[in-house]
Amino acid sequence: MANIKSAIKRVQIAERNRLHNKSYKSAVRTLMKRYLATVGEYAANPSPDLEKQVQDRLAAAYSKIDKAVKRGVLHPNTGARRKSRLAKALKAPASAPATKR
Repeated sequence: MANIKSAIKRVQIAERNRLHNKSYKSAVRTLMKRYLATVGEYAANPSPDLEKQVQDRLAAAYSKIDKAVKRGVLHPNTGARRKSRLAKALKAPASAPATKR
């Protein structure tokens, strides 16, 4: 353990930030999982209600990812990559039957 007062404070701040970052990352993962589950349901049984739910969950996931990037929890490239994968997941089921061999 640190003996210097400023070092002790830095340890406390680092722990506080670690917990904040952990909760943000967890929230991002949770929203991504919810979105991907909804996309799976929509792919199996397309309906206007599910489509709206997919769009709402996509917007929520995008928002949380953007906030995490803004607060420095995620690197900007990581945020962009995750958003890209979410968009790709929505397009994949729609184009799956029309794939070439």
